[in-house]
Amino acid sequence: MASGKQGQQPWLEAAQQFQQQMVQQWTQLAQAFPGAAGTASPVGDPMAAFKAFMAGQGAAAGNTGNPFGMPLPGMADLLQQVTGQSVTIDPARLIEIQKGYLEEVTRLWTPGAAPQALSDRRFASEAWTGNPLASFTAAQYLLNARTLMALADAVQGDDKTRSRVRFAVQQWIDATAPSNFLAFNADAQKKAIETKGESIAKGMANLLHDMKQGHVSMTDESVFEVGRNVATTEGAVVFENELFQLIEYKPLTAKVYERPFLLVPPCINKFYILDLQPENSLIRYCLEQGHRTFVVSWRNPDESLAGKTWDDYIEHAVMKAIAVTQDITGADTINALGFCVGGTMLGTALAVHAARGEHPVHSATFLTTLLDFTDTGILDVFIDEAFVKFREAQFAQGGLMPGRDLATTFSFLRPNDLVWNYVVGNYLKGETPPPFDLLYWNSDSTNLPGPYYAWYLRNLYLENRYTKPGTATVCGEKIDFRQVTLPVYIYGSREDHIVPIAGAYASTQLLPGKKRFVMGASGHIAGVINPASKNKRSHWIGPANQFPKSVDQWIASATEHPGSWWTDWAAWLKPQAGKQIAAPKTYGKGKTYAAIEPAPGRYVKARA
Repeated sequence: MASGKQGQQPWLEAAQQFQQQMVQQWTQLAQAFPGAAGTASPVGDPMAAFKAFMAGQGAAAGNTGNPFGMPLPGMADLLQQVTGQSVTIDPARLIEIQKGYLEEVTRLWTPGAAPQALSDRRFASEAWTGNPLASFTAAQYLLNARTLMALADAVQGDDKTRSRVRFAVQQWIDATAPSNFLAFNADAQKKAIETKGESIAKGMANLLHDMKQGHVSMTDESVFEVGRNVATTEGAVVFENELFQLIEYKPLTAKVYERPFLLVPPCINKFYILDLQPENSLIRYCLEQGHRTFVVSWRNPDESLAGKTWDDYIEHAVMKAIAVTQDITGADTINALGFCVGGTMLGTALAVHAARGEHPVHSATFLTTLLDFTDTGILDVFIDEAFVKFREAQFAQGGLMPGRDLATTFSFLRPNDLVWNYVVGNYLKGETPPPFDLLYWNSDSTNLPGPYYAWYLRNLYLENRYTKPGTATVCGEKIDFRQVTLPVYIYGSREDHIVPIAGAYASTQLLPGKKRFVMGASGHIAGVINPASKNKRSHWIGPANQFPKSVDQWIASATEHPGSWWTDWAAWLKPQAGKQIAAPKTYGKGKTYAAIEPAPGRYVKARA
């Protein structure tokens, strides 16, 4: 019979393996910065990284230690080790930071000193605040974190270098929080005692489950099934090719507007973010407003699509979807909406059509979309010539950008909320995250064809060619947005970290036609998926036809309106839709566009 110790070995090895995988994902992200490749990461051993960040471990980083934790004479060296980049800090500012650190750490270590209030929600429970050792550990971690960020802010260099340093430092700080380790997490220890170890056993079971599925569980994924309790709006697939399926939805009104409506979601995610539940479905809302609604459902690329390019997706997907919608409905023009990179592709298709003297779209809506890539927010830290050349070489002969890698990158843009929060809850506390449809969708990742991805990086993120008329060629046409003169509705989310509000607003300067810009509260997803019926959050509308160059100027002149932006958009779209006609009784059109299968179709069900 195996001993208890031997029986535990597979569990311990599994835990160590998965934790190492998590750290490797973080390391790959941190080392995506040019100049960091090949640099040894200080978080190769997560426990060592934590210890190096806490008291008495300064010498571990190769510096002269001190009893307060941080290696004061080598603070700049520590920052260089954390970021993998050579950094320079003004000596006067460095002395000021060191002085402030010594003053604070002296107060922290003074015998009998009152415990510091811990405002950080990771350490807010009684298990932390009521335990002097745990409270001290958290307080020292937070002090060290503030000091490292002060050092990052003091780095001399251009804006991009400073942003990269701040990003890398923040990632390291978040990864080494004492709350992320069972040996230091007072909450997890308290729960283990109260449950007589059951929470640890459940945590290990959760860990093995997530290792098998290949990603950290953000929700109870077993609760959801696409087509059963998400993506349930009634409809049918009426066209498909190797890139996408086109879904036509059953009208919910006796009459519909004569000009049909096409939605183009991002191909880096699945379309059902627009149709999670009946109460928060933008697709259903469009139907309720009387629009004959069609939606692009992207195929999750496999090796058969590994050579597909940006041109392929524009000509044979977006432009094809526009043409098929016209064919089915008999409409001369349609209204269209693009969300995120779906909006970028829709805008590109409109520019290609315009270059050919074609104008099949009457009006366009752009939701959290970049056409001008001057302000790309935190994602800019990854993009420069070296990084783009690496991706171009990687995908020169085709290949796939794995959905898991894309999902990891986006998760680590908000690591405490989308990574470490679940590591702590799932594994250290043995909790099962509650069912949440949006997080289920967020975990349902998609691949991208490598050539598509490389073109996107080079021409848009790096060189921003759409702002330079005639410098980008798509489908054999020179792109010039001065020719895209149709009416547009442009929406941006105020707290969006993927498409910053300034980036969304920049389309007002690029598109010459009649336009309306609206800003909503919250972020990239929650700002968009804000049902009118809930009457939550606010949106802002500026003076009509006034679009100053700076988004800050626009915001200063805008008026806040309570509730969702959906109602404002519906009022804008209505006069673009033409007269009302009897709703169709069947899907598609004749044998050419006969219903293939019920919505949501099989493409959306394919897992990466």
